[in-house]
Amino acid sequence: MQMLYDSESFVVVHMLPDEDAEGTPEAVTPMLVRHGFEIVDKRSGKEVYLDGSWAELFQQQIAAWQLNTPTQEEVEDTLEGYAELAQNPVILH
Repeated sequence: MQMLYDSESFVVVHMLPDEDAEGTPEAVTPMLVRHGFEIVDKRSGKEVYLDGSWAELFQQQIAAWQLNTPTQEEVEDTLEGYAELAQNPVILH
């Protein structure tokens, strides 16, 4: 798990596939077999988890941000669009 963004309104965490202590994939089937992103909207108290094609689209957005550094307002506007998908209340964080 890697924190990518934390503001007054949003938190974005990159969830990585399970690995053992040496950093190599486990011999048993890991619980999380592919990466994803959790976006928490602090204002509404809801979160959305992006995986599969949604995660790939978000990864492309992050890559674009790395090439052309956005303003905080641009990041927040993008996250707000994803946060509209949020249906799950945040229980523990």
